[in-house]
Parts: sequence; structure tokens; C-alpha cells
Amino acid sequence: MGKGWEKFFYLYCYITQGSSYMSPRVYGILHRMHHAYTDTELDPHSPAYDKNLFSMMLRTSKTYVDILKSRVPLEDRFLKNLPTWRWFDTWGNTIYSRILWAGIYTWFYVAFAPSAWWYLLIPVHIFMGPIHGVIINWFAHKYGEVNFETDNTSRNLFRLDWLMLGEGYHNNHHKYPSRSNFAMKRGEFDPCYPVIKLMDKARIISIVRKVEEPVAVG
Repeated sequence: MGKGWEKFFYLYCYITQGSSYMSPRVYGILHRMHHAYTDTELDPHSPAYDKNLFSMMLRTSKTYVDILKSRVPLEDRFLKNLPTWRWFDTWGNTIYSRILWAGIYTWFYVAFAPSAWWYLLIPVHIFMGPIHGVIINWFAHKYGEVNFETDNTSRNLFRLDWLMLGEGYHNNHHKYPSRSNFAMKRGEFDPCYPVIKLMDKARIISIVRKVEEPVAVG
């Protein structure tokens, strides 16, 4: 991906994530650490080492902030080919930015919601990022189907994953982390994969690694 597109998608992440914005760079590091240390004490988010989902998310948050503020040393393997836009990440993670977006969401509901009951959705919008993190990093390591034997607790939450746009195929992803298409078994569908293919054809991104087609159990 070219530098121009990197900046575009940085901004896209900020606009779509809003109050729960996460630095793409730091997220990439956390994701690589999760795969390298899955279900061990070094895993930034693992139900195996936390008593409940709140303690897991607090540990994830602390690790995120430590990496964002360069408080911890990182191995080179976690830093390769990651986009960097430090001043923008600094702004996006300030309390002012998060309050600004929370205010925008609240204004939108006040202006357009047909009744006050809709206001109950405001916290969901404000905390969408952490909610997503809980669904994948907690529940997708506790509940669901197992297509592949792995050395961790990853599971597939859904057979047809429209809710999490393919990320619910967590067991598939842990077995083949470099594969662009998270769906592997008949009846599974990753909604993001056609978008990835389209972006590849449009030369916005380049799929540089071809992964052998796996065969799921069952």
C-alpha cells in the first residue's frame, strides 16, 4: 500500500471508529503479539489469564497505552511494515477527541432519533471498539466451533458471520493467520474478503503472500 493510501485509511479508521479510535500501528503490534503469545502470560488479551472480561480489557488497555507512549521495548518482528503517523495517533487518543465524537453521536440522536428510547444506543456507539474487542478476544476464545486443532483456545463464533464481518472465524484465523479469507468451510462466508480482492485488483493494496488452501476438520 502506498503512503497516500496509508494516510487515507488512517483517516478512515479515525472517522469510522470515532470515540473508540485505536492507532492502526499499535493495533497491528497488539495483533501480532496476540498470535505470537496466544493464551500465555505475554498475550495482551487472553481469557486464559484473566478472571473476567473486564480484567482482560483493562490489561489490553494498559498494554495499548504502553505501546502508544513507547514505554515498553518491542521486538522487531512486531514492527515490520506498519504505518506510522505519530502526531495523528496522539490526537486520536486524547480525551478531547473522544469527547468530541461522543458529543457528535449524542447530537445526532437528539436531532434524528424518533423517540428517547433510541438514546440507549448512544453508549454502544461510544464504546463500540471495546465491545468489539470483548466479542472477539473473550467470547471467540470460549464459545463456538473448532474447525482446526491449534495450540490455543480460539473458536469460530458463527457459521455465517455477518455480525463481525468475518472476524468471528477466529479459529480459522489462528490456524492460518496470513490468509486473507477467514472463511474456510462450506457454508462460511467472509464479507471482507471480496472487498480485499477488489482493492487488490484496483492496486490499492497488494496481496503479497499466497496461502495454501486448508482443509477443515468435519
